[in-house]
Amino acid sequence: MSGDGRERSQDHLPKLRLDELLGELQVRIDAVRGTRDRLHSLLEAVLSVGRELDLPQVLRSIVEAAVVLVDAEYGALGVIGGDRKLAEFLTVGIEGEQRERIGALPSGHGILGELIRHPEPLRLPELSEHPASYGFPANHPPMHSFLGVPIRVRDEVFGNLYLTEKRSAKEFDTEDEAVLSTLAVAAGVAIENARLYEETRLRERWQQASGEVTRLLLSGAPSAEVLEQIADAARKIVSADVGMIAECLPGEESLRPALAVGQDAEQRQGLVMSGKDGLVAAALTSSEPVVSDDVAHDERVAQGGDPQWAGLGPVVAVPLGAGGKARGVLLLGRVPGSAPFGEAATGPLLAFAGQAALTLELAERRRDAEQIALLQDRDRIARDLHDLAIQRLFAAGMTLQSTQRFMEHPEGRERLTRTVDDLDDTIKIIRSTIFGLRTHGGTREGGGLRARVSEAVQAATHSLGFSPGLQIEGLVDTDVPGGIADHAMAVLGEALSNAARHSGARAVDVRLRLVAGELTLTVTDDGCGVASDAPRSGLKNMEERAASLGGTLSLAERPEGGGTRLEWRVPVALNSGATD
Repeated sequence: MSGDGRERSQDHLPKLRLDELLGELQVRIDAVRGTRDRLHSLLEAVLSVGRELDLPQVLRSIVEAAVVLVDAEYGALGVIGGDRKLAEFLTVGIEGEQRERIGALPSGHGILGELIRHPEPLRLPELSEHPASYGFPANHPPMHSFLGVPIRVRDEVFGNLYLTEKRSAKEFDTEDEAVLSTLAVAAGVAIENARLYEETRLRERWQQASGEVTRLLLSGAPSAEVLEQIADAARKIVSADVGMIAECLPGEESLRPALAVGQDAEQRQGLVMSGKDGLVAAALTSSEPVVSDDVAHDERVAQGGDPQWAGLGPVVAVPLGAGGKARGVLLLGRVPGSAPFGEAATGPLLAFAGQAALTLELAERRRDAEQIALLQDRDRIARDLHDLAIQRLFAAGMTLQSTQRFMEHPEGRERLTRTVDDLDDTIKIIRSTIFGLRTHGGTREGGGLRARVSEAVQAATHSLGFSPGLQIEGLVDTDVPGGIADHAMAVLGEALSNAARHSGARAVDVRLRLVAGELTLTVTDDGCGVASDAPRSGLKNMEERAASLGGTLSLAERPEGGGTRLEWRVPVALNSGATD
């Protein structure tokens, strides 16, 4: 019996060893299969991350792939900003209402900051036991196991991957760390590719914007329209909410009223910027973009609420020009809480603003050259009219006057007299035309007194119901000072308004005449005249304007009978050499 028992036990031993070996082999086969599957998953994750070129989508794909690879409940990717804090924080597993209940996103304290300070893989079985742990904010889900690895783009740490709560085990193991570190390397390459692609797209957009500015200037568009195009294009390309441009005033510390586009543009339009503002002053003198992460708390900006900074957080300012000769400043701002302006956006912005300013200056010089050529051509025409046409008319008039002595018939002499008078009137018209051609005091926008009077008379057509007559004699543009011209325009506006409202006239004639150092403005109508009980506040103002300049105002009945003749006379000191 005992011998048989020993034989049976010896028979069982090889079977037990075989079962153990088979079991161990199965475990190893499962491990190899798991490793193979994991490597396959890692390869798929690397390929999926590398397919994307849009940077935000690349970052989202990296977090989603990491969560699947290490079987984590929660995942996040923190992008490190210039201040060594988290500028962006993308999460997987905490979404929607739960994320809103947690509140503000982390900025880089506690365990998250530990990886920023020490960019090396960090694996913890229990988060709360680490010395750098700060705990969690209210409404945050509980987290215990943790795995974090840095993502490097070339030699620069771009950000960190954070994974918590491994589903299939109590903590992450070394294999998880190796897999996640491998994914981080692939992620760095994908991020670099996405950055290069984004830079290429931005460069193309900047080139298109510069081309549009050049096209507008070459087509003769007004400077205000071009400036608006510059501000709006820059605002859209860098994803800003507000764009403003203010130009320097010659000899003054303030800047011209700002041109604004974007959010609250109407409230910012026309604001005068102070050249003493630290941010604006720095932009005018700097050869680099001037950036503020939060203009409301920037020491360079006068606190107390300058209106141009209202409702803005991050701001970037660049000079319009280069070499310390900025013609103005371009300001772009985002609403509070937005991401600050990074180098990727501000670098091309400076070059765009400099090129736009150079294009503006070249276009203005081209217009100045064209204006000079036009004035020279007008001078030539004026000389030809004066030296040829007027002299011939004078000769014809004198010939006709001498012919009168040989005319015995009274009707013939009368016709010759009328012809001579017509020639005199023609000479006056040509002289007036010559004075207009020789006007050098007006601007390209037609700001001379002659043009202002013409515009005022033309504008009165609507209220009168007909076109008034107009005659201008003398060098009213060159010899009438700006202050007297402004008074004359005010008197003309009041006279035309009175004629339209009170006279019931069917014809109005305006005559502006500068002769022998005296400017005379005459407005004549064929209306009902001035009633004795009519308000005289307007006439009083015109009298006061004349008196303040040492002149007079007279109001009388029209010589032809009926209607009114208003005459406003003031002395004007003639410029030396003002002859025809």
